[in-house]
Amino acid sequence: MLLHIVARGRIGRSPEAELVDRYLKRIVWPTRISELPDRGGREPDRPAQGRRILLDEKGEVLGSTALAERIGRWRDDGVRESRFLIGAADGFTDAERGEADMLLSFGRATWPHLLARAMLAEQLFRATSILANHPYHREG
Repeated sequence: MLLHIVARGRIGRSPEAELVDRYLKRIVWPTRISELPDRGGREPDRPAQGRRILLDEKGEVLGSTALAERIGRWRDDGVRESRFLIGAADGFTDAERGEADMLLSFGRATWPHLLARAMLAEQLFRATSILANHPYHREG
């Protein structure tokens, strides 16, 4: 299953970009990043068997194991792509939220978009590690 991050704004050459790259290189599953301008631009076509997950303050707050289990269930059900969207500074509209398969939140705090991208990349690495029974994730 492809893990695809679609983010508004350019990350450029920055410490956050290095973190994103570091974690995505560790993931053995296929990954992709698509960047859209802050306004406008078109999201890449979504495959028929895909999930659309919006990072949103109104979303579910899941622990790492629960997120891994959800991703693993999608993979096992034949989902071809899990697409994680990071919006612009004003977030997503109610209509966009309504079209999503899932809303995911990294807690009640507000995070800068570049940091949210790095945190998402780390959580995707952690989820795939959990699913592979790799010792990276420690719980308890």
